[in-house]
Amino acid sequence: MEPGNMDFDTNGWMWDGVHYYPHLFGGIMLTAALLGLSTSFFGGISVTNLPYFLPDLGMFHKKKSGKKHVRVYMDGCFDLMHYGHANALRQAKALGDELVVGVVSDEEIITNKGPPVLSMEERLVLVSGLKWVDEVIDNAPYAITEEFMNRLFNEHKIDYIIHGDDPCLLPDGTDAYALAKKAGRYKQIKRTEGVSSTDIVGRILASAKDMKVYEGCEGSSLHGEPHNLNSIQGEESCTNGGHISHFLPTSRRIVQFSNGGKGPGPNSRVVYIDGAFDLFHAGHVEILKSAGKLGDFLLVGIHSDQIVSEQRGTHHPIMHLHERSLSVLACRYVDEVIIGAPWEVTRDMITTFNISLVVHGTVAESNHFWNGKADPYEVPKSLGMFQMLESPKNITTTLVAQRIMANHEIYVKRNAKKEASEKKYYEERKYVSGD
Repeated sequence: MEPGNMDFDTNGWMWDGVHYYPHLFGGIMLTAALLGLSTSFFGGISVTNLPYFLPDLGMFHKKKSGKKHVRVYMDGCFDLMHYGHANALRQAKALGDELVVGVVSDEEIITNKGPPVLSMEERLVLVSGLKWVDEVIDNAPYAITEEFMNRLFNEHKIDYIIHGDDPCLLPDGTDAYALAKKAGRYKQIKRTEGVSSTDIVGRILASAKDMKVYEGCEGSSLHGEPHNLNSIQGEESCTNGGHISHFLPTSRRIVQFSNGGKGPGPNSRVVYIDGAFDLFHAGHVEILKSAGKLGDFLLVGIHSDQIVSEQRGTHHPIMHLHERSLSVLACRYVDEVIIGAPWEVTRDMITTFNISLVVHGTVAESNHFWNGKADPYEVPKSLGMFQMLESPKNITTTLVAQRIMANHEIYVKRNAKKEASEKKYYEERKYVSGD
C-alpha cells in the first residue's frame, strides 16, 4: 500500500489514540519503554513508517468519521394547513437531521379524497414556510409505490419514511405505507389530537349553516357585521352550533414551537405586524416573509377571540387564539408572537417591545372601517413608524371559506365519511410515547 493512500491525520494521530484507546496506547508506550525506546523517539515516528510498527492504527482515524447524517421524509396533502400538520413535521424533523416533505398532487388528492381547498402552489408556500422543513418535493404520490420509494432512497438519500400513528388507507383498503414498513425504513410519530382538516371544514360548514339561521335573527352574512354577543345568549335557535375545538394547549407545546427563548438584541430593528391569522394560509406566510425583511426581528400580534369576533362576527374566528398562535409560531419568518395582542398599538407597547416599525398588509378582511373602533395604528402613524406593506397574495380567510361553501355538497359527504373514520381512530387509539 502506498503511504499516500493511508487515511491518517499526520498531525494528531497519537493524541487521538490516547483519547479513544487509552489502555491500548498505554500498553504500546510501555512496550516501547521496555524495548529501550524513549517517548521522544516514539513520538517522532513518522506516519510513513507507522504501518510497519503497528499495522492496525487505522482505528485512530475514527474521530474524523463522525455521525451519519440522517434524512427523513414525510408526505401529506397539507390542505387547510394547521398546527397539527406543523407539529407532525416538527416530530418528524426530530427523528433525523434533515426533513424532506412531499406535497401530494391535486390529481392524487381528487382521486383519493376529493377536491382540495388549496391549490398546489398555495400548499407549497405553506409547507416551505415551516421552520422545520429543509426540502420540498412537489406532486408527490398519495401512496408510496416501489418506484417512488426507490427514488426517495437513491435520489433523495432518504433514510426513513415517517407517518403518524393514525392509519392511512388507500381506496382499496390497503396501507399506503406498507412497502416502507416492509423495507424496515418506516418510523411512526404521534398524531396531534384535537384538530384535523376534516374538523376545520366541519367548523366552516357548521358556521355557514348557523349563519343562515342568524340571517333571520340578526341579518348576518359571511362578511357581515358583528352581532351583539349578549343579545343572543339564551336564544337556542340563534346560538353557534358549530364544531367546538378539542385542542388542549399546554405550555410544553408552546415551548416546542417557540424559538428557544431567543429575543431581539439591544440594537435590533423590531418589526411588528398584527391580525387574526385565522385559517393560516399562503397569504399570511407571504406577508410575514415580506415584513421580516424590513428588520432583524419579527414580532407578530395575534388578536384575541373577542376582538376577532367583534370585528368579523360571532362565527369568527374559526380557529381559537391558541390554535392561531401555534400556526404563526411555526412559520420560519416569525421570531415571537404576542398571544392575545391588544387592538391598538400604544406608546407603552412600542416602548415595551422596542418596536421600530409597525406594518399592515394592503390585503385584509373587510375591516377598513374597523367597525367604529379607533384607528389601531394612530400612535405609530403619529410617530412616523407605520408602513402599509403590499400584500404578495390576494387570498384571505373569507375566500378560503367561500371555496368550501362553493363545493358545499361535496365537502359535506366527504366530511361525513372522514368524521366516521376519525371517530373510530379515537375509540381504538392507544397512548403513543414521544411527541
